[in-house]
Amino acid sequence: MDTTRNPLLSPGPLPDFPAIRPEHVLPAVEAVLAEYREAVERLVADPAARDFDSLAAPLEALDEKLSRVWSPVSHLHGVMDSPELRAVYAEADERITGFTTELGQHRGLYEAMKAVREGAGFAALDRAQRTLVEDSLRGFRLSGVALEEPARSRFREIQTELSRLDTAFEEAVLDATEAWSLPVEGAQLAGLPPSARELLAGQARAKGREGFLATLKGPVVQAILTHADDRALREAVYTAYHTRASDQGPHAGRFDNGERIARILALRHEAARLLGFPSAAHESLEDKMAGTPERVLGFLRELAARAKPLAERELAELRAFAAEALGLATLEPWDIAWASEKLRVQRFAFEEEQLKPWFALPKVLDGLLELAGELFGVAFRERRDVPVWHPDVQYFEVLDPDGTLRAGVYFDHYAREGKRGGAWMDVCRSRFAATGQIPVAYLTCNAAPPAEGRPSLLTHDDVVTLFHEFGHGLHHLLTEIGWPAVSGIHGVEWDAVELPSQFMENFAWKREALDRFARHWQTGEPLPEALFAKLSAARHFHAGLFLVRQLEYALFDFRLHLEYDPARGPRTLELLEEVRREVAVVRPPAWQRFPHAFTHIFAGGYAAGYYSYLWAEVLSADAFAAFEEAEKTRGRLIDAETGARLRREVLAVGGSRPALESFVAFRGREPDPGALLRSYGLAA
Repeated sequence: MDTTRNPLLSPGPLPDFPAIRPEHVLPAVEAVLAEYREAVERLVADPAARDFDSLAAPLEALDEKLSRVWSPVSHLHGVMDSPELRAVYAEADERITGFTTELGQHRGLYEAMKAVREGAGFAALDRAQRTLVEDSLRGFRLSGVALEEPARSRFREIQTELSRLDTAFEEAVLDATEAWSLPVEGAQLAGLPPSARELLAGQARAKGREGFLATLKGPVVQAILTHADDRALREAVYTAYHTRASDQGPHAGRFDNGERIARILALRHEAARLLGFPSAAHESLEDKMAGTPERVLGFLRELAARAKPLAERELAELRAFAAEALGLATLEPWDIAWASEKLRVQRFAFEEEQLKPWFALPKVLDGLLELAGELFGVAFRERRDVPVWHPDVQYFEVLDPDGTLRAGVYFDHYAREGKRGGAWMDVCRSRFAATGQIPVAYLTCNAAPPAEGRPSLLTHDDVVTLFHEFGHGLHHLLTEIGWPAVSGIHGVEWDAVELPSQFMENFAWKREALDRFARHWQTGEPLPEALFAKLSAARHFHAGLFLVRQLEYALFDFRLHLEYDPARGPRTLELLEEVRREVAVVRPPAWQRFPHAFTHIFAGGYAAGYYSYLWAEVLSADAFAAFEEAEKTRGRLIDAETGARLRREVLAVGGSRPALESFVAFRGREPDPGALLRSYGLAA
C-alpha cells in the first residue's frame, strides 16, 4: 500500500482532513480490503491460529485498520458533502458492506473463532477478551454463517442493497432540506427576535442573496415555528419541513423516499426470516437489554398510560389559551410551538429567547469541559495545529491528572451547507492497546453560527443537546478497554448506549453547572436567579406532549418492523395512523410525511430501536439520582467521588460486560423505573 500519497492510508494518529480528496477513497478502501482478505485466509489456513492472541487479536488489528480509513470518509460525507464525495462514498460503502457480510459468512473463520471459545485457554482470558469472542460468534450467526445456498448469497445481496438504500435515503433528506428556501420580508418578520432575524440574514448571505431567507435548517425551522407571528409563514415552513423527501409538499416526488422505505422494510424482514427470526424487530432485540417484543411494547404502553392523560390536559389548555388570548379558533400543528411559547411566557413570565445572551457557545463549551473534568478527573487542552475539515472545527486533547494524553475530541458546532442536520457523536479512533492508539471522537451539532460582532448564542435546548452528545463522547473517550470491538460505545447494548448522554443532560438544568458558563456574553453577568427560577419552573412545561411524541416515534418504528407482512407491504402511513390513535394527542394533516425523513430508523442505526431513547432514560435518570443523593449527604451535586464510580463502573468498561451488570455495579441495585417518571415531573 502506498502510504506516501494517499492520506487515508497514513499511519498518523489523526486524519489529515485537508489532504483527503474523493479520488483517495476507493484506492484506500480497496487496498485495505485486499490486505484484510489475504490475512483472513492465512489465519484460517494456520491450524495454530486458534487462540485469542493468534486469531482474535490480529482480526482486531485488521478491523481497526479498515476503520481508520473509513471513519474520516464517512464523517466527511455527513459534514462536508459534495457530489464527487457522494459518488465514491456510495461505491466504497457498498464494497465494505459486501466484504463484511462475506466475512460474517466465512465458515472457516467462524470455526476458528469457535475453537477459541472452546479452547482450554478461554477461561483464563480477561472479561473484555471473552466478551469480544462471544460477540464475534453472535455476529457470525447474525451474518448468516449457518445459511446454505441460495440463502447465503441472497443474504449478501440484501445487505449490499440495504447499504445502498440507507445512503440514498439520507442523501434524499439532505437534498430536500437544501432545495427549499423562501424569502422573508416586511410584516413576515414580526415576532422574530433579533437572533432569529440574524440567522435568516445569514441564510440569505450563504446563498448569495440579500435580505432574509427561510430554509429547512434545524435552527431556522425552530425559530420560525416558535416565534414567527405570520401564520402563513409558519404553515409554509412546517409544510416544507414535514414533507421533505416525499410525494407531498412543494417538491412532491422530487426526492421521494417512499419506495425506499418500502424496499428497506421488505429487505430487513426478508433478512431476518432468512436468519430464523419472525421479524426484523426480533432480530434487532438479539443484542439489546429489552430482550423481547412483549417487553418493549409493554414498557412503551405503560409509559403512554401515564403520559397521554397529561398530554391531553396540556393540549386542551393550549387550545383554550390559543382561542382566548391569540384569536385562534383552531390550533393547527404549525401553531403549536408558537402558541406554546406564548403560553410559557404568560405562565412563567419567561421565554427561551431571554436566556440566549447567557449561553454564548464558547463559554458553554468551556463550562462543559470544566464540569466533565471535575466529575471524571480529566483535563481538556485545545490544540490549534490539528488539521480539520472546516475552519470552525475545534480539537481538544483529554489529559489525565499527571498530564498523560488519554484521548482527543473534535467539535463541529454550526449548521452550514453540505452538512446534514441534527446532532451526533461518532468514532474517529478507538482505544487499541496493541498499538498505543488513543480514542478520538467527533461531536457534531447544528447550532446557529456566530453573527457579526457576537458569538453563537444558544437556546437552552441547544445547551442540552451539546451536553447530550458530549455524554456519548465521554463514554468513548474515557474507556479503559484496549480492544476496539468492546471499548467505549462499541458492544454496548443499543438500548443502553444513551445512558451517559441522557445522564449529562441533567446538569444543563442545575445551578451548580450553569454557574460555570451561563454568563452574559457582553457584561459577564451570571444568569440572574430570577431567570434561573423561571427556567426551572418551566422545565416540565408540556412534558406530556413531549413524551407522547417520543412514544409515537418509538411505537411506530417498533411496530413497523415487528408487524411487517410481505403480502400487505409496509403499511407505513396506515400503521402510523394506528399508532397515533393509540398514543398521540396532536393529529397532523393527512399530507404530513414525517417517516420520509426519519433518518434515525431508515439510515441511522435505530431500526426497531428508537424505543431505546426512553428505555435508556430509566437508566440515566436513576444514575443522576445518585448525584442528587450525594448532594443531600455530602452537600455537592458535582461530586467527584460519585463521578469516579460512574466512570469506573460504566464509562471505563464500555461494552466489555452487559450494561445491566455495569449499572448494578455503579448503583448497587437494578434500575428504578420510577426515576424516569420523576425526571419528567410525573408521579411515580
